Amino acid sequence: MTITVADKGLVTVFGGSGFVGRHVVRALLKRGWRVRAAVRRPDLAGFLQPLGMVGWVQPVQANLRYRWSVDRAVEGADAVVNLVAVLAQSGEQTFDALHVDGARAVAEAARDAGLAAITHISAIGADPDSESDYARTKAEGEKAVSETLPDSVIMRPSIVFGPEDQFFNRFAAMARVSMVLPLVGGGHTRFQPVFVGDVAAAIADSVEGEAQKGTIYELGGPEVETFHDCMEIMLKEINRRRVLLPLPWSLAGALGSIFQHLPGRLLTADQVRQLKRDNVVSAEAVSENRAIEDLGITPTNLAAILPSYLWQYRRQGAYERRAA
Repeated sequence: MTITVADKGLVTVFGGSGFVGRHVVRALLKRGWRVRAAVRRPDLAGFLQPLGMVGWVQPVQANLRYRWSVDRAVEGADAVVNLVAVLAQSGEQTFDALHVDGARAVAEAARDAGLAAITHISAIGADPDSESDYARTKAEGEKAVSETLPDSVIMRPSIVFGPEDQFFNRFAAMARVSMVLPLVGGGHTRFQPVFVGDVAAAIADSVEGEAQKGTIYELGGPEVETFHDCMEIMLKEINRRRVLLPLPWSLAGALGSIFQHLPGRLLTADQVRQLKRDNVVSAEAVSENRAIEDLGITPTNLAAILPSYLWQYRRQGAYERRAA
């Protein structure tokens, strides 16, 4: 018996081997798209290939700081997704180089290849006037994309959670070795955590033309939680009791200025500045039908996903039952 799978075309996914990227690649493959994963280290992206049929995933080398590699990665593609971003700067991997110049390079390469739009991933809180360099450059990157290809769809997710996330995993790992967890600014910042699988589905919808052209979508989950609440939820899931220590903004900023120069970059001064603003879907996005629900996606709650990967931080791992 011959099994025929529809071939919808080729999508170039910049940042396809990252946390969100691997889920986007999977979502596109399941819908019948071939994927070219454009990454800095294709030799480390082989794990993507088993996600699809033989030959349907092609990791290629690309660095947004080198325009020729961007052009090469886009050549022959039917659609382009840009996921590249950094949470902390390192060497030449700066916010301006990747979030602004890199986003512009991807959009220009797509335009020169004959595409009318791309799907660009930004972040809730993007603001050209923000005191956070991350948020400011995210907004400038959006502008660069929209000016180059006005029909492009921009996705702004809140904090993204899932098996490989850098939020719940990071603090759960910290709780395994420390009796104290810091609450920057007292832990009052509000988040709207969104499941990575839902973000990937929204991006795949955009690739398939199901999103409104030239629109900025804000993606959030069904729950709005404070930083403090997120830590409580995480600790309950891993069956550990820890002291949640409020850090005044001034002290957190000072610590961030020190930690940002240490291995791992546990906290940076810019991240402290980001935390001064809530990270939730705006009322405007909801009223203007620019939320994840308007793409026909019912967002997944934390309780449905966190147990599937936070069990590893319990003292006895999967063999330890979660406290009631």
